[in-house]
Amino acid sequence: MDGAGERSLPEPGSRGSRVGDDMEIVVNVGGVRRVLYGDLLSRYPETRLAELIDCLAGGYDTIFSLCDDYDPGKREFYFDRDPDAFKCVIEVYYFGEVHMKKGICPICFKNEMDFWKVDLKFLDDCCKSHLSEKREELEEIARRVQLILDDLGVDTAEGRWQRCQKCVWKFLEKPESSCPARVVAVLSFLLILVSSVVMCMGTIPELQVLDAEGNRVEHPTLENVETACIGWFTLEYLLRLFSSPNKLHFALSFMNIVDVLAILPFYVSFTLTHLGARMMELTNVQQAVQALRIMRIARIFKLARHSSGLQTLTYALKRSFKELGLLLMYLAVGIFVFSALGYTMEQSHPETLFKSIPQSFWWAIITMTTVGYGDIYPKTTLGKLNAAISFLCGVIAIALPIHPIINNFVRYYNKQRVLETAAKHELELMELNSSSVGEGKTGGSRGDLDNLPPEPAGKEGLSWSSRLKISHSDTFIPLLTEEKHHRTRLQSCK
Repeated sequence: MDGAGERSLPEPGSRGSRVGDDMEIVVNVGGVRRVLYGDLLSRYPETRLAELIDCLAGGYDTIFSLCDDYDPGKREFYFDRDPDAFKCVIEVYYFGEVHMKKGICPICFKNEMDFWKVDLKFLDDCCKSHLSEKREELEEIARRVQLILDDLGVDTAEGRWQRCQKCVWKFLEKPESSCPARVVAVLSFLLILVSSVVMCMGTIPELQVLDAEGNRVEHPTLENVETACIGWFTLEYLLRLFSSPNKLHFALSFMNIVDVLAILPFYVSFTLTHLGARMMELTNVQQAVQALRIMRIARIFKLARHSSGLQTLTYALKRSFKELGLLLMYLAVGIFVFSALGYTMEQSHPETLFKSIPQSFWWAIITMTTVGYGDIYPKTTLGKLNAAISFLCGVIAIALPIHPIINNFVRYYNKQRVLETAAKHELELMELNSSSVGEGKTGGSRGDLDNLPPEPAGKEGLSWSSRLKISHSDTFIPLLTEEKHHRTRLQSCK
């Protein structure tokens, strides 16, 4: 060990404190001791570990500006940081890139890289995607908390009309805001179901009546129920439109377009029935009304407004366009191949049902999708063998993309639940912080909002930094006082 002793660090502030590239530097990170060499650290001179090479010349002030503690006897630098993250960061000196270890919070790891002064460009692309995803989650949490704070806050500068408009919007758009709002949301949900049931019951011949010309029409009672439901939907839509903060965005929203399509056929049919007969023939009016009645099925999509499950399913399908495209491509290739084979093999039979390849497409579709109506079927041995193979290929083609689609659904559903819970916890902790400040208590948590979205320009009220205190680091948190023994959820996200 004499050779190692000759390469040990000199005393701080002494002559010759410049450490050579072949000298050993001992660091202790979170209880894990590591021996590094100057020639290795000098590859990236702007990092914190490389600055330890020349820190002894500046004395103890320079030393403690870089580390948490220093033992002159052991010549050892102490850092109160995450040792697991340090093992990943140290890879940049050996391999020129950094890979984030599985199980480490990406935001915490990003803060560790900032502490060790390692640029994010050395982080591998696969790890950057996790970091971006976590940033988006934090931004979503901050957005939800901000929306809740906006609902709770009252701006005295607003006029009576603005306050009334805000209350109506909150009453109709946010059922969780109050008990009456929840009752209205449940009532709207039930009316959607009732209108859908009435639409179906109106097509039952036993429940229809004859008009003056002998044609079957809906029962007057069912029409009255439908009129009442349409009146409620219209009133609800108009109130939401007038109280909307951004009416253009409201009108172009997908769900609001569905609301318009659900109520518009009723008024168009009413207009054509009472006024259209004067301008068009009665037959044309009846055909137009019948076509518009079919559009009433759009009202069933209004359930998505009140069902988080349907919204999650829509998002999962939107994120699964690639898998759905593969499914359609597999089926299209199989349908074309097996329909052509079926047509060719069945031509030898005198009573063949395969008249042409386009007609055989229908047989291939119902066979590969395991429906099998039986209206067209093979009669030869080769045709039956072709049908068996097409059936098996159809099952495999449909089953392959199903798993990724289910994963997208479960992932998004769980993510929404986690974000909702995190937003509620942040509000609870903000309330605790505000009560502690009111009592004159101080805590040891640190706020870090670098990754949150910027505050909108010209927006009055509390800023992000004053409303939402979040720490993205779980690896170096100051000791909490006896009066405050809690962490935020994001501090414990690892």
